[in-house]
Formats: sequence, C-alpha cells, structure tokens
Amino acid sequence: MKQTNWIPALIVALGLALAGYFIGETFLKGKKFDRYVSVKGLSEREVPADLAVWPINIVLTGNDLQTLRREIETQNEQVYRFFMDQGFDADEVTRGVVNISDAQANLYNSNAQYNKYRYLAKSELTVRTSDIPKLLKSLDASLGLLSEGILFASKNEWEPIEYIFTGLNEIKPEMIEEATKNAREVADKFARDSDSEVGEIRVARQGLFTISNRDANTPQIKNVRVVSTIDFQLVD
Repeated sequence: MKQTNWIPALIVALGLALAGYFIGETFLKGKKFDRYVSVKGLSEREVPADLAVWPINIVLTGNDLQTLRREIETQNEQVYRFFMDQGFDADEVTRGVVNISDAQANLYNSNAQYNKYRYLAKSELTVRTSDIPKLLKSLDASLGLLSEGILFASKNEWEPIEYIFTGLNEIKPEMIEEATKNAREVADKFARDSDSEVGEIRVARQGLFTISNRDANTPQIKNVRVVSTIDFQLVD
C-alpha cells in the first residue's frame, strides 16, 4: 500500500504544473491584448440638399375687419397662383389658416391707442419641394409680388428656407468604411514609429453623423461628417 502513495502526489504535482502553464499563457495573452493603439478616423463629404421647406407669411393691416379679411384671402390666392405658375404641384404648396388680431383687444398692448391700424391679418403658406433649382428660381421671381402690393416674408427670419438632406442612410456604409480606413492609416503610422504592426480591430466606436450647412451663404449644400474611434491591436 505504501508503494502507491506517490500516485496522488504525482497527480497533484502535474495539476499544479498545468495550472501554472495555463496561468502563464493567459497572462502572456492578456499582456499581448493590452498592446493596442486608439485612433480616430474621419469621413467627410459635401452633398446637395434634396428637400426644401419655405414657410411664408402674408401680412396686412386695416381698420375694417370684413375688408381686411377679403384682402388677405385675395392675396393668399395670388401667392398660391404664383407658385402654381412657377411649376409647383398642388401637393407642394400648403395653405395655412388666416389669423386676424385686434390690437385694441390686446390687454398687454399699452400702445394700442396710438396704432394707426386696429387689425393685423396674417396668412400662411408653406412650400415643400425636392426641386431645389425651381425653388431658387421662384425665390428670385417672387420679388414681382411686392410690386403688386403683396407684403410677404418667410415665417422664420433666422432661416428663411430650410434645406434638408434626407439621403443619409444611403451614404452611411461608405462613410463608415472611409472612417475605418482613415483610422487604420493613422494606426499604421503610429505602428511604424513604434516598430510594430497593426493587427485586428479590438474595439470600434462609431461616432454620430452630423449634417451642417457648408457655410452661411450656401445652406443648400450640406456637409456630412462622422468620426469613428477604433482600437487596433499592435503586434511585433
């Protein structure tokens, strides 16, 4: 029986040896995995807007309520016909409500008694189209309405016409690929400087896509941008 006492001891010794080996391997692999570089990759491109929204206000003042209502409705129809003559479809021009306010009925208007006109009428139209050149042409031609005594302006003074790019999903894959390629180029340069090579991607974090005007004078041209942060493994 004493001759077999060495067997359990041998098993324990082999177990400790194997455990030490695997712990060592895990440590080395962990250290290897810790060698990485974190870089940012950029993709940026200019695209034309494919949708425009132009909210318009027609404004009139007067002292006779019924006369003012007829005049604002007439001017609303004139502006609507103007856009039809410019080649817009009926579903591209939406008529809004007509609002008439009474200055004398406004309790918060302390200067109402000094106003020349009692009533203020506003009528809204909204032009929404994917034909940007046609809209820009109409914008120039709309100056002729002023000579007819029609006072109208964009509802949003800070952004008279809103230009929108709706095709982001179509260019997303290409831009993500470009950002990843750009990030790898940056990582390659870092690796060369450190006598290493770039391995596989360890972690990739895609940034948010942003769409902005190219500049203040050409809002119909958009700048699409994305920055991805990618961690690459470094290998000897």
